[in-house]
Amino acid sequence: MTKFLKIAALVVVLSLAACAQQSVQPGDSRVQSTADTPSPKPRVVARAPAKPQNLPSQELSQAILFKSLLAEIALQRGQANVAVQAYLELTRETRDPRIAQRATEIAWNARFLGVAVETAGIWLAADPDSQQARQVLATLLVNQPRLADALPHLEKSLAADKENVGNNFLQLNSLFARHPDKAAVMLLMQNLAQPYPSLPEAHFGIAQAAWSAGQGELAMNEVRTALKLRPEWEQAALFQGQLLQRNSNADALSYFRGYLKNYPLAADVRLALARLLATEKEYPAARGEFETLLKQFPDNSEVTMAVALLSLQLNDYAAAEKQFMHALATNHKDPDAVRYYLGQLNEERKTPNEALRWYGSVEGGAQYVPARARYAAILAKQGKMAEARKYLQESPSSDAQQGTQFVQAEAQLLRDANDFRGAYEVLGQAVEKHPNSPELLYDQAMAAEKVERFDLLESSLRKVMQIKPDHAHAYNALGYAFADRNIRLQEAYTLIEQGLKLAPEDPFIMDSMGWVLYRMAQNDAAVTFLKRAFSLRPDAEIAAHLGEVLWVMGQKDEARKVWNTALKENPTNEVLLATVKKFSD
Repeated sequence: MTKFLKIAALVVVLSLAACAQQSVQPGDSRVQSTADTPSPKPRVVARAPAKPQNLPSQELSQAILFKSLLAEIALQRGQANVAVQAYLELTRETRDPRIAQRATEIAWNARFLGVAVETAGIWLAADPDSQQARQVLATLLVNQPRLADALPHLEKSLAADKENVGNNFLQLNSLFARHPDKAAVMLLMQNLAQPYPSLPEAHFGIAQAAWSAGQGELAMNEVRTALKLRPEWEQAALFQGQLLQRNSNADALSYFRGYLKNYPLAADVRLALARLLATEKEYPAARGEFETLLKQFPDNSEVTMAVALLSLQLNDYAAAEKQFMHALATNHKDPDAVRYYLGQLNEERKTPNEALRWYGSVEGGAQYVPARARYAAILAKQGKMAEARKYLQESPSSDAQQGTQFVQAEAQLLRDANDFRGAYEVLGQAVEKHPNSPELLYDQAMAAEKVERFDLLESSLRKVMQIKPDHAHAYNALGYAFADRNIRLQEAYTLIEQGLKLAPEDPFIMDSMGWVLYRMAQNDAAVTFLKRAFSLRPDAEIAAHLGEVLWVMGQKDEARKVWNTALKENPTNEVLLATVKKFSD
């Protein structure tokens, strides 16, 4: 044998030896997850202890040597198809589990999934006691998708690892997550769970699969069974609360409270309760739950931050400041956000110099632009408009998007000061520099309306639609502009309809649809949209529109009720005041 062949032989022998030691499993870092490859996690079973293999009597012939070497060199050169084909042939010829394992690994990485299934099957046939081989084959079959073929392998994998069967059940739904047939997955989970009627994880697995398949009642029954078997199981309690929340926040709140009476140290459930209370705007109760958590975890900066924000919401500035400072002291992951909220706190507390100090200390992150915008707004309120504008103009930008945001902030300063002409000019200059920025074009259109440049409003919004066809508010703004002036109503309707298709839950677009329908004398349809919009967002202008339509429909008492409610929160809104005045005279 030549020197080259000796070296080559050594390489292949070492490679084959490595095959016997390396693992190919869903958790292997060498196996990359892609959209069309099996998910690399979770592991279905823990790896069984190594057992002696009954290896075939396989001589390292020159044919095997060269084919192995060819495959490995091809792999190094990025020729995956050559490597896969070579190892497939070797696997078929030798039936050696080490070669089959290597072949499966290469085929999986290269996305030759049909080949990977075949080589994994040979691997398992050559080494039937290999739980690793069975696990890989099952995962491949699930992702093909071939659930029926995967079932016996999954059953054997679960039965072979009885000590970890609970954990393995918990991971099965992650394995099935990308399977398109959710009903088939649910049936498979039920079949797998049959031998384990007293295992809470088995019932929990069925519950998750049932929920994914749209079987809410079955999901609830199974998770309740899991909790009967293990009442203190917090993960199952959270899932039951989430199921209840889909239909009723009140039911979920009641359940979480009852659970915490029995298991007061269930921190995750208490956290879920606190967040749900905040969602329901029960801020004092939410803060109480977070404060209980804070006693358990005094150095948890996230809980500290939650207490601080709720205290700020409740105008308890002293408590909020204490917790914000504690969040900084405990190294909160986003200190700039904490500094921003301290600026907001001092602004609301009417201590502008302290607010300026905190806003000015924000150095980056998501709050960088808002902090500088608030800093400038305080200067403008102090009569220092020129200084405020200069501050924004000279603010360092990390990219074009931040630069655009600073221009928008400057224009907003001018709008807040009723300098609509100034805002229009600032935005016009910015559009000259960035003619294809949809954000600047949209804001320019809104400014153009204030200075009665309706031609520019229309041209700017149509350009936004051209550049960004999914910009729902561009369609809505142009449609509303036509509807508000009572012109081109059919076109207005079409534009707003398109905006609503792009953002069906946007209350402002619902308001526009209601308004254009009112202009088209379709009052019944109009009031339906307006009521829905107002329920989602009790905005002053939505209230003005809803009240007007109700008044015209003869429901004057209801109209007054809507207006009076809105006036309490927005006593200076010009549109609302004008509407009330029009129908009060």
